[in-house]
Amino acid sequence: MTEPADRIFRNAEVHTLSTPDAAADAAASEPAGRHADEPHEAVAVRDGRVLRVGDGDEVGFLEGVATDVIDCEGGVLLPGFVDAHTHMEVLGRRLVHADLGAATDRENAIARLADAPGDDWILGYGYDESTWPSGRFLTREDLDAVSTDTPVVAFREDLHTASVNSLVLERYADDLPADDVTREAGEPTGVVTEGAAEFLRMETAPGHEETKRLVEAARDYAHERGVTGVHDMVRRSHAPAAYRELAVADDLQLRVRLYYWTDHLDAVEELGLASDHGSDHVEVGGIKTYTDGSIGAGTAKLTGPYADRDGTGEWVVTPDELADVVDRAEARDLQLAVHAIGDEAVRVALEALPDDPDARHRIEHAELLPPDLEPSEFHAVASMQPNFLRWARDGGLYHDRLGEARTASSNRFADIQAAGVPLAFGSDGMPLSPLYGVEQTVTAPESCQRLGVTDALRAYTAGAAYAGRAEDRFGTVEPGKCADFVVLSESPWAVDPGDIADIPVAMTVVDGEVVHRA
Repeated sequence: MTEPADRIFRNAEVHTLSTPDAAADAAASEPAGRHADEPHEAVAVRDGRVLRVGDGDEVGFLEGVATDVIDCEGGVLLPGFVDAHTHMEVLGRRLVHADLGAATDRENAIARLADAPGDDWILGYGYDESTWPSGRFLTREDLDAVSTDTPVVAFREDLHTASVNSLVLERYADDLPADDVTREAGEPTGVVTEGAAEFLRMETAPGHEETKRLVEAARDYAHERGVTGVHDMVRRSHAPAAYRELAVADDLQLRVRLYYWTDHLDAVEELGLASDHGSDHVEVGGIKTYTDGSIGAGTAKLTGPYADRDGTGEWVVTPDELADVVDRAEARDLQLAVHAIGDEAVRVALEALPDDPDARHRIEHAELLPPDLEPSEFHAVASMQPNFLRWARDGGLYHDRLGEARTASSNRFADIQAAGVPLAFGSDGMPLSPLYGVEQTVTAPESCQRLGVTDALRAYTAGAAYAGRAEDRFGTVEPGKCADFVVLSESPWAVDPGDIADIPVAMTVVDGEVVHRA
């Protein structure tokens, strides 16, 4: 006799996303309601794993007297979203301190900082000046208006740039790398980049208990957006310890794959940490490293000059240093995640990474590919962020920094996928919202960037699971896999493509347990 299910999710439109159908989803103008797999009606779960997927009768016989039956009210049930590149502690800081990502203009950002809590520091996170009418970074004068007695730091959303008040400039004059302090007529503007921004991020870093609080806030935020797993890029943070404490207490309810920055490489080697080692909820991913900076900061490494400034960007980690990191990681069979944004940085990253499909080394971002590179030569997982496409639209940041031609060839998701390159989507926290990312690529301005709904969803589910070497455990809704789901109130195939980001998340499920219900 077949044992009954612990839980059955019924009255749903279940899409397993297990079998891509390129023919059904390749067209940019895919008709409403068209999708790659025919939907089922119900999913049965036992011991945190999918037991059966099918229509009502096919699953209903698994209902026993103790089975918990959950009515999905006609919602669309998909595999839980996996954010393949994010920073959960930073997301927590944004939730607890001033959220500057929600600022509508420079004045609103200043007002949000003025209202922010803080005795020792006044902190804000996530501003994007390219969306403001003024189009300019916050300056020392702006932040002096917030306070002249308390240090004020506003981090741009890419974390490669920060703005500070005069007190910060005076207090840390000997600590901020001179080359990373922007000046006009010899005077600091209050805008700092790269090493100086990173110094301030560490100077304002939370302690252990505060980090745990931030991680819990970020976890809840992720659940509300249907996210059941994250690949967290951690640097000199208490977040790994916080995750493990929550997991031991059976209170994490999120799958976390940790990518340690090269700052931790000595410790990783000494402790013998290995990729894929850990528990069902916290595991080692590998080593994360930079090559270049960011387009917003003007520090992404390009083959040609920027459109709005002199120079071609800068190396945060030089090619020689990168080669050393690759050698050390390879010696320990550690997966590598290499930040490379500009076309020159992507070229150098591909040259440094061994062509080893089993290792699944990753290039993070890859916003610009080298002009002479065929996508089929991209011998790594492409871990990319469709959220960035908002900068490729009319009047966006890319147009200012890169000019029209390079903007039109940025974030080539469709070309990369068509070449058979593994594609994984994440947010980089800009913002953490898979449905926003899906909308961005489904409505992308250029055909080389545009994906259909199914392919975009797969990059946030099966593709992200593959990037984390976990496609055998989750990423699709199939018997034997972890019962990680998201239930949407409306179908992303049926709504207007420009409304996908606004689809409500009705329910989020991890290990068969409902962790969020709208």
